[in-house]
Amino acid sequence: MHTVGIDVSKGKSMIAVMRSGGEEVFKPFEVHHTGHDLTLLSDKLKSLGGETRVVMEATGSYHLPIAWLLNHAGFYVSVVNPILIHGYGNNSVRRGKTDKKDALKIAGYGLQYWADLPRYVPEDPARQLLKTCYRQYQEYSKVNSIFKNNLISLLDKYFPGVNDLFSSPVRPDGSLKWVDFVDAFPHCDCVRRLSERVFATRYQRWCTRNSYQFSPDKAKKIHAFALDCVAVSPNSDTTKILMDSAISQLRANSVALAAIRAQMQSLASSLPEYPVVMSMFGVGPSLGPQLMAEIGDVRRFHSKKALVAFAGIDAPPCQSGQVNLISRSISKRGSPALRRTLFLVMNVINMCSPAGEPVYEYMAKKRSEGKKYQVYMMASANKFLRRYYASVRAYLDTLDNN
Repeated sequence: MHTVGIDVSKGKSMIAVMRSGGEEVFKPFEVHHTGHDLTLLSDKLKSLGGETRVVMEATGSYHLPIAWLLNHAGFYVSVVNPILIHGYGNNSVRRGKTDKKDALKIAGYGLQYWADLPRYVPEDPARQLLKTCYRQYQEYSKVNSIFKNNLISLLDKYFPGVNDLFSSPVRPDGSLKWVDFVDAFPHCDCVRRLSERVFATRYQRWCTRNSYQFSPDKAKKIHAFALDCVAVSPNSDTTKILMDSAISQLRANSVALAAIRAQMQSLASSLPEYPVVMSMFGVGPSLGPQLMAEIGDVRRFHSKKALVAFAGIDAPPCQSGQVNLISRSISKRGSPALRRTLFLVMNVINMCSPAGEPVYEYMAKKRSEGKKYQVYMMASANKFLRRYYASVRAYLDTLDNN
């Protein structure tokens, strides 16, 4: 019986091999994540004989090449939560840390918990792509907010508050009406130097050219707003250059964001649980794929509690002697991206207030009990996740049985 402990880092890993009793088979050695080195590692481990299990920490995407190759070679591979490894075997007052020590520590963990090691199962390609798309979607969303705030800060100098005059939602291609408008009229002088009638005519042409609905009242409102604006910077060539740059950056990022969102929808719709997830209240074309991306296949969780713990919204018990804390904060030891998505779903349910919807009824009950906002929102997210697990798991089991 051999355990292979792998301390994974970017592009390379430290390998330690132990047999029963904690004896080191080889001195820890380093392996690069190349096809040649990983193939040599696989051949070396096969020469050990007997049953061999490979243990490594989940490290974002760094562990995927070595986990996939060794699993494909027929080894029992286990990818363990780093928190479990961190809390294991700290039987020393010294706090030394090296890759060799970490690899031996992981191998020791594998020996002690041999029977409980979960087996690594490569993720379905569609789910893996969906998760990657969602992570990219998050990054592009952050950048989009930065570009949008940058454009608004420029408008505060040239046409302050004009963005608040437009409430049209984002188009499927990522374009926004107020962004398109300030591209054509970047300074309040571009509007107020024209008479109300002339501006209305130009605004109507602009609406037709960009496929927006024209409203005479809106044109009148924009013209009156421009007359009352106080611009702290003059309309000049520099103004045009700065506005063009800010708008082009925002548009390019918005187009990419829209493309990723469409791809997420396409990937999510190919998964079997898609109709069940989309039928849940509070889940729409945007939040549905996000939930499916972060949760993945619910069958990898042995129970509803495991899914709730994965989201980090569980409140573990705390009892010692006569102290027994009933109300505790959520653990936050799970996926922050999933918690964010759950909060957005709860926000939709809270705003819509659907009568008879179980999650909203539970939310209203907790609110009536005097619970704080964060408490009843996370408690409702807990209930939502349990319902998600039950419905999706039952649906997938039915498909498997058929």
